[in-house]
Amino acid sequence: MALRRRSGQRFEANAWPGFVDAMTALLLVLMFVLSIFMIVQFILSDVITGQDSELTELGEQVADLSEALGLERARAANLGQQVRELGNQRDAQATLIATLNRRTEQLDARVASFEEQVAGLLSRNADLEGALSGAQDTIAAITDERSALETALATARTEIDEAAEQARLAAARREALQGLLDEMRTEAATRETSLARTLAALETSEGQTADLTARVDELEGALSEEEAARLAEAAAAQALQNRLAEAETRLSDEEAARLTEAAAAEALRARLQDADAELTAMTLALEEQRRAAEETLTLLAAAESASDDLDARLALALAERDEALAGRDSAQDETESLNARLAEALSRLERVESDASSRTEAEARIAQLEAELAALRRDAGSSEEVQARLASALADRLALEAANDDLRDELANALANQARSQEQAASALTAQQRADALLSTAREELARTEGAREEARREAALLNRQVAELRAQLGELNGLLEASEARDAENRVEITALGSRLNTALAQAAAEERRARELEEAERRRLEQEAERLERYASEFFGQLREVLGDREGVEIVGDRFVFSSEVLFDPGAAQLRPEGRAQVAQVADVILDVADEIPPGIDWVLRVDGHTDDIPLNPGARYADNWELSQARALSVVRFMTDELGVPPSRLAPTGFAEFRPVAFGDTAEARARNRRIELKLTER
Repeated sequence: MALRRRSGQRFEANAWPGFVDAMTALLLVLMFVLSIFMIVQFILSDVITGQDSELTELGEQVADLSEALGLERARAANLGQQVRELGNQRDAQATLIATLNRRTEQLDARVASFEEQVAGLLSRNADLEGALSGAQDTIAAITDERSALETALATARTEIDEAAEQARLAAARREALQGLLDEMRTEAATRETSLARTLAALETSEGQTADLTARVDELEGALSEEEAARLAEAAAAQALQNRLAEAETRLSDEEAARLTEAAAAEALRARLQDADAELTAMTLALEEQRRAAEETLTLLAAAESASDDLDARLALALAERDEALAGRDSAQDETESLNARLAEALSRLERVESDASSRTEAEARIAQLEAELAALRRDAGSSEEVQARLASALADRLALEAANDDLRDELANALANQARSQEQAASALTAQQRADALLSTAREELARTEGAREEARREAALLNRQVAELRAQLGELNGLLEASEARDAENRVEITALGSRLNTALAQAAAEERRARELEEAERRRLEQEAERLERYASEFFGQLREVLGDREGVEIVGDRFVFSSEVLFDPGAAQLRPEGRAQVAQVADVILDVADEIPPGIDWVLRVDGHTDDIPLNPGARYADNWELSQARALSVVRFMTDELGVPPSRLAPTGFAEFRPVAFGDTAEARARNRRIELKLTER
């Protein structure tokens, strides 16, 4: 029994050192785990801080890129506005060119018409110059004849003074004078024919023919009046000299017209200078646009260089991102490897736990291995140390397997200490749970880090897309600028061509204006002459009408018109001429026919027959619907009577009806309405 007591004391004394060793090992494991946790937390905090700073930098870069993108979009909008303005200017220039082309065609047509008129006027001028030359020759011949007549008159005077002394020679002188008179008659007939041709060509020499005829008649009447005949010849010569003076005056007028043309040419030169100034202004404007385009190209080049800089910075950021992703992948690989090794270690631990005799030491070793595993999980970058520790764990496992036999011997002691071992196992499980919690926290931190990296990748992709869009917009802007430069070149060529065409058109316009002024001046002179002649014939026409109709009742002369009362010509409400009206219209037609023979064919005259009524409406059911039809029917009745029965040419008559809308007397009295019912005749030009 003493031996048993000693043996039990020995066993009880040996249990305490193992417990102390286990507690020491557990404390060491806890300290090691805490140190590993602190180190891993410090490393992760540093990594997170660095990633936050990187994200801040990336955010600043994104803001810079967004600002650059806004600037580029604003520049693109400005360039688009400039392109639209250039397009509008091109359209305006095309419209101007089309307008100038149409105007040039119109001017060409007018020039052709004016050239034809000028050709006709030049031909007429040549005829007039030929007639003037013939008239000058005739004047010279008349001057020679006058000298011969003066000589003959002097001889006749001498002969008349010596008549008393030379009575026997009187008969011979009479015969000589009779022969001379016959010769003068022949010469006078010849001169009359020549002067008739000359006066017909000049259209204004009729008075001269009458003077010469009178002079010849006076010479034929009596030789005693030879002095008076000489004076008549002198008067005729003076008339011819006056006509020559008129011709010189006309030449002076032509010289004034030439001076007017010179002034017009000077004004045209001023207009050409103004056109040159406008072309210069247009050229300057195009040059300004070209400079603006060059500045735009410079800005685009700067934007492209900035885009290249951004591309480089983005490439650097992407490289750093790729490196971070590679580091993350390597860390993931190492984590997976550690997980695999952990699983293997756990399987080995399970096999060790099957051995109940070594449970205490195995659980202690498990706690130590789990602590080391937690440390290994937190320290993903130290792979070599993990491998060393795993190798150490494998060696320990082998040592444990070798010590299994020894542990079987100490099974009894282990059963005695089972309760304490279970408590230690519970505490070890609590430590393992804490390690698992720390591991889950680290994994959450890693997941957040991965989320931040994924967001950074998305932002980088967005930046890449924005940069690609910027490059596409820059390409489009470059294309638009190239197209704009091509259009500018085409516009410059068109402006050059337009300037040459404009100079040609201005020169043609100047020539056309000069010809137009010449033609207008000639036409004005012709119209003035025709108006004077028509006025003269109209005066003659109205003078004869005054002699014929001036004292008749119902006929009134108002200015250049003859006014017939409708009561004299027509019955009330009718348009058929009464017999008294026919007689008065027949007298007017006789005067027209007499005067028409004297009016030259070049005057396009016409006799207007205007019908007027009062303001009283016609009765319902009347032959004519209103006063318009009645006034037109009365004017047409007068015209048809003059053409059908009196032989007046229809082309010289113009019937017109004015109804009650051109009264000569205002009011509702019977006298005023009677004055408004009338037929007016007026000789005018078509």
